[in-house]
Amino acid sequence: MATRHFLTLLDLTPDELHYLIQRAITIKSNLKAQGPRYTPLPNRTLAMIFEKSSTRTRVSFETAMAQFGGHALFLSPRDTQLGRGEPIEDTARVLAEMVDAVMIRTFSHAGLETFAKASDVPVINALSDDYHPCQLLADVMTWTELRGSVKGRTAVWIGDGNNMCHSWINAARQFGFHLRVCCPKGYEPRADIMAAAGDQVSLMHDPQAAAKDADLITTDVWASMGQEEEQAKREADFAGFQVTEALLDSAKPDALFLHCLPAHRGEEISHTLLDDPRAVVWQEAGNRLHAQKALIEFLLLGKVSPQA
Repeated sequence: MATRHFLTLLDLTPDELHYLIQRAITIKSNLKAQGPRYTPLPNRTLAMIFEKSSTRTRVSFETAMAQFGGHALFLSPRDTQLGRGEPIEDTARVLAEMVDAVMIRTFSHAGLETFAKASDVPVINALSDDYHPCQLLADVMTWTELRGSVKGRTAVWIGDGNNMCHSWINAARQFGFHLRVCCPKGYEPRADIMAAAGDQVSLMHDPQAAAKDADLITTDVWASMGQEEEQAKREADFAGFQVTEALLDSAKPDALFLHCLPAHRGEEISHTLLDDPRAVVWQEAGNRLHAQKALIEFLLLGKVSPQA
């Protein structure tokens, strides 16, 4: 099988993404019923390059490889020649001689693309400044587990037009749901990403109107990693865009709330929102493990038998 990378949701077809969601649900069900007995990747190694800190990404990928019978290597710029100026392409070619796949959590999406072009093994985007596709696999998996097919439904993104928002836009294209992007003026997502989604996405600036009759509402922190110096300005600009229980009341009675975490209570969400039964963020966080196991399996082995 030719080398496949996963840098955005657009790197897979809608059918392949649908397969991944269903495969992740199966993997999760089998793990809960039988324990980690399914080990399709003995002696396989995943290199994990972290330029940005992480809890959920590191634990989920490392656990995924362990449960699959393989091994994960944690690499940071402080520990590798990347941090001393080795060209990205050189590091990619060296690692491809030694490992079976590479996961990268970084700032520059262009640098990630450069790495993937030079790599003969699959490269996975575990977050860049432009996209966070692995989180969307877990998000759509959670939505599907709890509400069935997401096609034709309506999701609402409230907050900054950031990397998470960009991946939600791509998800609307690939999974066939409608997305309302609601952000303060001046914080819109990239125009080219919006334009490519066409009628699947609409832009709004009123959270109350955006939430009306929605099937799902999601948000993210107002200041992402690397934007800490903008915290005070962003808090002022995002006033009125906090997701609260009252805002969820405007959505459908069975609406869900998602957050990629970590959450800043009292800022982008109310202090008590994560205690609301409509908030399914712990299941969402746990699904990072299962969705990424399905992704790793697909990139290394292709589609497998439903019985596996």
